[in-house]
Amino acid sequence: MTEPAAGAVFLSPEQTGAPGRGPVGLVWALGGAARDLDAAVVRLAPGADLGEPAATGHGVLLTVLAGSGELRLPEARLALAPGALAWLPARTAHTLRAGAQGLTYTTAHRRPAPAAPGAGEPVCLLDRVCPHCGHLAADREARFCARCATPLT
Repeated sequence: MTEPAAGAVFLSPEQTGAPGRGPVGLVWALGGAARDLDAAVVRLAPGADLGEPAATGHGVLLTVLAGSGELRLPEARLALAPGALAWLPARTAHTLRAGAQGLTYTTAHRRPAPAAPGAGEPVCLLDRVCPHCGHLAADREARFCARCATPLT
């Protein structure tokens, strides 16, 4: 088997199917400051819900690796199974719900541009900013990042 190019990433099915801890688990996330893409492997526990408000500023590509679930859009409910792929354009409100065996999927989207010095949200919103990807949770009670599933502090 050919090795990936320097800086490339390859995860085996055994690695991406790893069970998570808690309702949402971040199995893997793309790192490196020079990247232009945010990508992650996320595991939802059986029955867990993960929602994204319509205010999201960029599109996202989801690919189901293992388990089952449902993608809920304002106008439709779609069954998810291994191999399913969904492209959600920018500002598409959606919810993912894991089935009885949980749901493991990849997520990929354009990485947001770094904020200009002195720009940004007021300090009172810092507890709603994901420490991994910088996404601002719309729900004040959110415990996990809706974009990458990192626990919020």
